[in-house]
Amino acid sequence: MLRMWPLFWPAVAFIGVSLSALVLRAAFTRGLRRWLGVSNVELFLRTIRLPSILWCFVLGLFVAIELVDLPRRPAAQLHSVLEAAVILSTTFTIAGVLASLAAAAGERRALGIGMTGLVRAAVRGTILLIGTLVMLDSLGVQITPLLTALGVGGLAVALALQDTLSNLFAGVHLLADKPIRVGDYVKIADTIEGYVVDVGWRSTRVRMLQNNVVIVPNKRVAESIIINYDMPERRMALVLRVGVGYDSDVDKIERLLVEEATAAAGEVAGLLPDPPSARLVGFGDSALDFSLVCQVASFVDQFFVQHELRKRILRRFRAEGVDIPFPRRLIEVRRRDGDQPAVPPGA
Repeated sequence: MLRMWPLFWPAVAFIGVSLSALVLRAAFTRGLRRWLGVSNVELFLRTIRLPSILWCFVLGLFVAIELVDLPRRPAAQLHSVLEAAVILSTTFTIAGVLASLAAAAGERRALGIGMTGLVRAAVRGTILLIGTLVMLDSLGVQITPLLTALGVGGLAVALALQDTLSNLFAGVHLLADKPIRVGDYVKIADTIEGYVVDVGWRSTRVRMLQNNVVIVPNKRVAESIIINYDMPERRMALVLRVGVGYDSDVDKIERLLVEEATAAAGEVAGLLPDPPSARLVGFGDSALDFSLVCQVASFVDQFFVQHELRKRILRRFRAEGVDIPFPRRLIEVRRRDGDQPAVPPGA
């Protein structure tokens, strides 16, 4: 009992300091939520919830160690271990907070572009690397030889992972050059068309209109011809082809097309109120070809807008008596001299 008596007050100090730190932690969390609002700090509080509990107990251990009469060397070693634990937990906390903030900024498009998985991984990896080096230094590990060994080993790894690294650097190139952004509607290599979901460290994910995700290696994306339908802006011109009979009044057709497109601008979703235009663009085999040009809000809006405009134009043409011809072909059969005349069926 007497031997355990020297540990009584350090144990009391550990429990008291830890509980006091936990109470202060709860009060700080509650006050921060009241001051800034739950929605503004919930991400930060969720990230530091577990590390902050660890910090409370580490603080209690620091105080308890100071009250115990330990030799200098064991005490220094315990201090180093506790410092390394605090540094490691702080590193993971900062990495998680910054990666979450990057993701939230991408969702809000606050930076003008969506945050990709490669950006979040780069932020997290950089913070973890710096924190690990600081922790090793606090433990007395020489960092310089370790960096030299990592450099030599990194060269061997780079030679073995050439394809993976080519995709990685292609992803970095895509982020720097910005031919595509998260959320853009793009067409890659004439076969892949859809919304960019993410640009990761190895591949780019594209969600097609059928709600399927196509995973394309970054190297192929960087080497392909890309059509970005959201650059320089989302709105685009829609050209609708209409054919009418050759006996139609071209001025009347032009007026009818413009009137229908103008009236639909306030009723059809995705059709912008910019003044439309109609032009006679060609003489077809069976019809006069007109083009109706109007503006839509985005690339995918054109499909519904075309559907609605065609219905409106068809109803208007029927009401106005405008003929929409179908292809006609005249076949002439001639009888050569000496051939028997064709016998009519049923004769």
